[in-house]
Amino acid sequence: MAQMGRPRTFDRQQAIEQAMFLFWQQGYESTSLSQLKAGLGGGISAPSFYAAFGSKEALFREAAQCYLDTYARVTECLWDDGLAPRQAVELALRQSASMQSEPGHPPGCMVALGCMSAPTAEHAAVAAPLTQSRARTRAGFVRCVGRAIACGELPAEMDAASFAAVFDAFLSGLSIQARDGIGYPVFDVAISQLMRLWDANRVPG
Repeated sequence: MAQMGRPRTFDRQQAIEQAMFLFWQQGYESTSLSQLKAGLGGGISAPSFYAAFGSKEALFREAAQCYLDTYARVTECLWDDGLAPRQAVELALRQSASMQSEPGHPPGCMVALGCMSAPTAEHAAVAAPLTQSRARTRAGFVRCVGRAIACGELPAEMDAASFAAVFDAFLSGLSIQARDGIGYPVFDVAISQLMRLWDANRVPG
């Protein structure tokens, strides 16, 4: 009679969340298999790890999706047509800044900080969900600027992609500053200053 395999002694979803925090804090390349196993319920064996997740790459994809389904949703307001374009942009920036600097999880944004540095095809495939998320946020900013141009709030001759890049670049920079310990009060004032640029470009009247 075949011997029964060792039953899992950990909660799978909780394990994915713990892996998410590790990848968020350290990035994909710097997070070792031994660190992942140690963090998943106190030293899960290698066979149990592979039975549960298949590989480090597969676990990263699940952890990334967990992040995208939760923390990363702070910028989904960019796609809400019920909000005025300027309101949507400011809300996305403030919600993201608040999330990135709040306690209880690593500082910064996993979408910006959890991807790999080595530009290999393999790593690009693993990081694809994060790359796509950054592209969606960027497109959201462009969409908001485009809506403002279409309704006459911003000048018709304005290049939407270039103006949107100002806000997208600011959002990316928040991740580095949050990781360096800059807190939300600083971000709050900085966002107010940044939104003055939008106001300065408004069409009079």
